[in-house]
Amino acid sequence: MTAFALPQDWKTSLQAALAAKETVALQGFLDAELAAGKTVFPPQAEWFRALELTPLDKVRVVILGQDPYHGPGQAHGLCFSVLPGVRTPPSLSNIYKELGNDLGLPRPNHGFLEHWARQGVLLLNSVLTVEMAKAASHSKKGWEQFTDAIIAQVNAQSKPVVFMLWGAYAHKKAANVDASRHLVLKAAHPSPLSAHNVFLGCKHFSQCNAFLISNGFQPMDWALPDIALREAPTLF
Repeated sequence: MTAFALPQDWKTSLQAALAAKETVALQGFLDAELAAGKTVFPPQAEWFRALELTPLDKVRVVILGQDPYHGPGQAHGLCFSVLPGVRTPPSLSNIYKELGNDLGLPRPNHGFLEHWARQGVLLLNSVLTVEMAKAASHSKKGWEQFTDAIIAQVNAQSKPVVFMLWGAYAHKKAANVDASRHLVLKAAHPSPLSAHNVFLGCKHFSQCNAFLISNGFQPMDWALPDIALREAPTLF
């Protein structure tokens, strides 16, 4: 069975979760999917990209997603983010609208969010893999328990962290975050189906930065620099 390749800091803190029966069953499921020739997104090398880019002791903000994108060339291990050259998804477009409304930032020419992750924004999906063209196909296979353990480790950190929770699923996912130590911001999901229901206008980005500054930390640089885009990959 292929062992999960986590960065050492996260691997050390998640020893109990890695040994749990749910995780062992999850690894067996993923091995079987790959052995059967199924296409799984993101590529295996990027399953834990969020953890690679954002070490546990550097986490300042957590944004929770639910399921990776299931189209070719989209998912790369960070929630809401897509690779350069891939069309910005509707939910991320609404996130950009709120950034503009809240902080006056221009809309980027891409949907690639690594700039945030490298500053300490943990862009974590609840489920870290999906079969191509089959949304939620890897839900209830063990990922939820594993990412619960990730959230618990962040919650246990001594320094205050901002949790930006968009939509009912994210609200439930982080139900056990200690709001007496951390800042928990809740709004509707940025999906076009719900963005006008208390997502646009939530001002989470400015609230986040005000909280970080009040606790002696540098504010987040939410501005995403434009990047030189190569020809977009063929998605279908």
